Amino acid sequence: MATEIIVPQLGESVSEATVAKWFKKVGDAVAADEPLVELETDKVTVEVPAPAAGTLSEIIAAEGAEVAVGAVLALLAGAGEGAAPAKPAAAPAEKKAEPEKKPEAEKKAGPEKKAEPVAAAAPKAASAPLDYPLPPAVRKLVDDNALDPARIPATGKDGRLTRDDVVAFLKAGAPAGAPASAPAPASAPAAGPAREAGPREEKVKMTRLRRRIAERLKEAQNTAAILTTFNEVDMTNLMALRNQYKESFEKKHGVKLGFMSFFVKACVKALQEMPAVNSEISGDSLIYKNYYDIGVAVGGAQGLVVPVVRDCDAKSFATIEADIAGYGKKARDGSLTMEEMAGGTFTVSNGGVYGSLMSTPIINPPQSAILGMHKTMMRPMVMPDGSIAARPMMYLALSYDHRIVDGKEAVTFLVRVKECIEDPARLLLDA
Repeated sequence: MATEIIVPQLGESVSEATVAKWFKKVGDAVAADEPLVELETDKVTVEVPAPAAGTLSEIIAAEGAEVAVGAVLALLAGAGEGAAPAKPAAAPAEKKAEPEKKPEAEKKAGPEKKAEPVAAAAPKAASAPLDYPLPPAVRKLVDDNALDPARIPATGKDGRLTRDDVVAFLKAGAPAGAPASAPAPASAPAAGPAREAGPREEKVKMTRLRRRIAERLKEAQNTAAILTTFNEVDMTNLMALRNQYKESFEKKHGVKLGFMSFFVKACVKALQEMPAVNSEISGDSLIYKNYYDIGVAVGGAQGLVVPVVRDCDAKSFATIEADIAGYGKKARDGSLTMEEMAGGTFTVSNGGVYGSLMSTPIINPPQSAILGMHKTMMRPMVMPDGSIAARPMMYLALSYDHRIVDGKEAVTFLVRVKECIEDPARLLLDA
C-alpha cells in the first residue's frame, strides 16, 4: 500500500508553503529519512524526509505549487513496488459533449427541426463528484465561496484542482450565489498591476520569503509611528581592545572576537535602563519584557533573516559571538529553523558590512525599536582639547515606534549605547 508524504507542521502561525525543489523523480528508490522535497515557508526552507524506504510512485504537488499543512505531496510505494502509472488528465471543462443521435422521426423532419446542441450537458457532467480529495487550502476556499469544485477548470497534475484554479475561477466570474472575486492571498504584498516582461527584462516569481519580507515591512510602516534618531560613536577604544585580545580570545573560545557582541551587550545595558524600548503594544496595553532576546539581522541566500540570540543578559561575549557565527552559517546554507527566528525583543542590523554609511532601519513588528550600525570610517574630529585628529567613526541609527517610546527615551538609549562602545570597560564593570 502506498504511503502518503504530507506537509508537516511548519511552526506557529505558518499554515502554507511553496514546493521549492524535489530531490527525487518518480520511480527513484528512496531510503528511510532521506530528504525528498524542500518546502519554502514565509520564514525558512524545510526539508521533508521519507517516512520509510520505498519507491517514489507519484508526485502530486509539483515544484512551485502552494500547499497547506497536511496536504499530500507525493505517494511512496513500498519496497519492491514499482511506480504507479500516471493517472490520465481530467478532460478540460470546456470540452463539449458529443451530440446525441437523432431519433428517426427527427431526421425526417428536415433541417428546421435540427436537434439542439448538447453544450448544456457539459456542466452536468462536470458536477460529478471528484475522484480525489481536495487539499485543505483548496477545500477551504471552495467551501467559503459555496462553489462546486467539479465545475472549476483544473490545471494541476493529472487534472487536479489547485488553489490558483479556484482564485482564477472566482475572478473570472463565479456562479450566482457565490462572491464575485476571491480574497487576495494574505501573503501577497501590495503592488501595482501585473504586467508582462519586456524584451530586455526578466520576470521571476517572488519567493514566499521575499513576499513575507515585503508584507512585514509594509505592515510596520502602516501600523507603527516610526521615527529615527541618530548619533555617532568613536570606535577607537573598542578597536584597540579587540586588536589586543582577538588572538587569545579565539585561541581560548574557538570563535573570533567581533564587534557585534559588544553592541549586543551595550543594547542590553541600554534596554535595562529604558524598558519601553524593550516592550510591545498588545491591544490597549503595553507588554514590558524582562528578558533580552536580541535579533541579529543576517543576509541569507534568499533575503534578510533575523535569527534571535536568547537571554543575552546572561550570556558571555564568547557565547554571543558563537551564536551569531552559527546563525550566519545557517542563513547562508538556508537551514535556519523557525524556532531560531521566533520571538525577539529588539533587533540589531549591521548595514556597515555592505558599506552603508547611513540608513533608517525599519522596525521588526511587534518590536518597538531597531538599532542600525554602519560603516566605520576615518573622519577628522575635534577633540576635547581643541585639537583635530583622525578617528574611526560610525553612525548609529535608532528607529523606534513613537506610540510606545518617547523621544527622550530613544535619545537616552542611543547615548547609553554610545557610551558603552566608546568606553567598553563600562560593560565589564556595570557602570
